[in-house]
Amino acid sequence: MEPEPQADGKSWRARLIGTPLGWTLSLAVAALGVYLFVAHTGHLFAALPYLLLVACPLMHLFGHGKHKHHRPNGK
Repeated sequence: MEPEPQADGKSWRARLIGTPLGWTLSLAVAALGVYLFVAHTGHLFAALPYLLLVACPLMHLFGHGKHKHHRPNGK
């Protein structure tokens, strides 16, 4: 359940962007991502075939628009 936006109409995510805390968190996540990519590239490439196999059913479930084929008459 998503919390309701504040009185100014912005969610906590929108208010976090552009603040010093938001920049710090963004840079920390980016630095962690670069470190993990550099230090564990071999693990990443070893897991890549499995990640592709997992991505196929997820794309099938979430990429079809719940099988509503956007027909104008609703059939």
